[in-house]
Amino acid sequence: MFRPLALSLALLAPSLPALAADYSDPTWPCVQRKVETLSPGLMWAFPLDPAAVAPDEARDRDVRELAGYLSLRRVPLEELEPRVAAFAETYAGDPEALGLAFYTVFDTLSKRRSRIINGIGDFSLSQIALAEQIDANRVAMDVQMAKDAPDFDAVDALEEKIDWDQIIYTDRQRNIAYLCETPTLLERRLFGIAQMLQRVAVVE
Repeated sequence: MFRPLALSLALLAPSLPALAADYSDPTWPCVQRKVETLSPGLMWAFPLDPAAVAPDEARDRDVRELAGYLSLRRVPLEELEPRVAAFAETYAGDPEALGLAFYTVFDTLSKRRSRIINGIGDFSLSQIALAEQIDANRVAMDVQMAKDAPDFDAVDALEEKIDWDQIIYTDRQRNIAYLCETPTLLERRLFGIAQMLQRVAVVE
């Protein structure tokens, strides 16, 4: 009996309806809204154009060092507060120096976030393709079984293929919650970094 693709997907995995959580992009599998790009200006309160800031070898080296630590996702921000405080003391709370540190972190983490979002899209497309393949094999098996003299070897081969594909599909689907949460965690870290750096800024 023919099964529409939507029905087969629903049968494969209860979590699958989340594949269409963002209706503007039917290939987006996350319940979180898809936001492809972030704006540093929405996080950093002080006007700054990093490209217009004159180079300073010592400051730029310190900025890169601090930004490198702040970009380490596995290090809680509170553990990095002493480094931020030391940097702010060195540069007398200069919003420009602190802003350069933030923009450097933003560049690193936003690029990482974009790669993850692209990877989630590729993952979703591969899951959709696998579900369609399972659906097609189910249809082929039903067609074979409807014959007066079914080819049971072919039916067995199709059934085995369906079973393996379902195992692969379900195993992959278990990772989707973690994958979908990662861009959100990066976004929250960027906001947290911006707030931490702005707290030690001295505005005259």
